[in-house]
Amino acid sequence: MSVRNPTLEGKGIAQPIVLGRVGRVRVLKASVWLPASVDRVFEFFADAHNLQSITPEWLSFRVLTPGPIEMGEGTLIDYRISLRGLPMRWRTRISVWEPGVRFVDEQVRGPYRLWRHEHTFRAHEGGTMCGDRVEYAHLGGAIGERLIVRRDLARIFEHRQRRMLELFPPM
Repeated sequence: MSVRNPTLEGKGIAQPIVLGRVGRVRVLKASVWLPASVDRVFEFFADAHNLQSITPEWLSFRVLTPGPIEMGEGTLIDYRISLRGLPMRWRTRISVWEPGVRFVDEQVRGPYRLWRHEHTFRAHEGGTMCGDRVEYAHLGGAIGERLIVRRDLARIFEHRQRRMLELFPPM
């Protein structure tokens, strides 16, 4: 399934959010082109506290781990979120850290049975193509996926694309 983002469409800078499945694991893919260097964009993502600025307010997302957070393989980061009004804690571990290329965060504790989020960064047409690939599984089954999870994730990543474009505007 591909979700269209009319606010970004036609600008050649954001790709539709694609939600699919590989076996029992769901997969979300999204990408956005930013008019900034890979180093500058990666530096933004290397500060875990910046995640708050690109996450929708309706999630009441907060990083609980005190800063500055030394990012690298094995780093643990604690968050607080509110899903559908239900407050919960979320902990991720950085399982892959390749500065300027990619990193992967995996849920250690949180709302999903599986959450593996790969962030990629590559130079493209004078800027940076930022890619997201999320493998996830949850307890809600097909009904929960269709009615809640898919919609929420699409909204979250559409918001994220919009915010990134605001934070890295064309020169």
